[in-house]
Amino acid sequence: MAILDLVPISTGSNATEALRNSIDLAQHAERVGYARYWFAEHHLNPGVAGTSPALVLALTAAATSRIRLGSAAVQMGHRTALSTVEEFGLLDALHPGRFDLGLGRSGGKPKLLDGELSAGAGDAKPVQPKVPAGEQAKVVDGRHPTGLRIPKQFSFLKLLDSPRFALQKRLVTLPEAKPQDYAEQIDDVLALIAGTYKSSEGEEAHVVPGEGADLEIWILGSSGGESAEVAGRRGVRFAANYHVSPATVLEAVDAYRAAFVPSQVLTQPYVSVSADVVVAEDEAHARELSTGYGLWVRSIRTAEGAIQFPTPEQARQHQWTDEERELVQDRTDTQFVGSPAQVADKLEQLRDATGADELIVTTITHDHADRVRSHELLAQEWGRRGYL
Repeated sequence: MAILDLVPISTGSNATEALRNSIDLAQHAERVGYARYWFAEHHLNPGVAGTSPALVLALTAAATSRIRLGSAAVQMGHRTALSTVEEFGLLDALHPGRFDLGLGRSGGKPKLLDGELSAGAGDAKPVQPKVPAGEQAKVVDGRHPTGLRIPKQFSFLKLLDSPRFALQKRLVTLPEAKPQDYAEQIDDVLALIAGTYKSSEGEEAHVVPGEGADLEIWILGSSGGESAEVAGRRGVRFAANYHVSPATVLEAVDAYRAAFVPSQVLTQPYVSVSADVVVAEDEAHARELSTGYGLWVRSIRTAEGAIQFPTPEQARQHQWTDEERELVQDRTDTQFVGSPAQVADKLEQLRDATGADELIVTTITHDHADRVRSHELLAQEWGRRGYL
């Protein structure tokens, strides 16, 4: 079991407190037995402070000793392979063997592929999602045979057409810069780490530190598109985002496994799947803690940028329209909220439906103590079932 952290900022708080809370949560996670702790990369969000995974990872590594730490994910659309390997090479040099380098396609190239998000993709044309003959075909009336909810697919087109996403692209990329093909970027990352990089002119490049770094490579994706296929063909680990796009998680893992080619790192596919969870001693308390979640998702999907996470009282003051409820329904319907046993049951459904080798959970509540308690309760229940 792993934790994904966006470094959320709650109303009445600030980025400093959010960063300290995240480091504190990582220390708690290490003590109760979580295997990994990952940080996301997001930009221009008033309620999210996780803008640079490498920097937050350096701070967290210094405050912990055993738990694996990683990025979920470095957005390669506005970065180079060299800068990424150099950053994580520095981390590995001081804390060898502790880091997962999670790579994401989003962040620059104007392309919408199978429900995946790229900043500034206003001129993109949608690609029809692939429906494999595997698990996706088993879904009936929005349910997998395991009971897992698979909702109707959300369209990101309106979001991608927003001025905010155009602004983000303009601010995170250099003027006139042309993002590199994603598959080529992944090849360059792998070659630079392995020490086998050679340009088309025959020039070698050796990264110090970075070459030979003991990094576990992951590719993150939300659909059966390019990310899943690149991860499979390169024989690296794949993390599918049920918490981002629950409608396409089955096609994502199917596409990865269909494309998988054994490598020196992996002889068979290896999948992690994420979920949004809130755990409390009983369901009523958990649902109270999650009251602000829908409003928070609404802020993302209306292109406002993730707001500071509201208190339950603040969230209840919002007057919802039918259009707004539809905007967030796939996410609110697939958030796992309840007692430790109830949430663990849902996670078992997710694991069984996707065949996941690992699960990764992300939790946002207004009060830090409630977020810590949620992860502690889940760890206790997951351990009681013999999984942790």
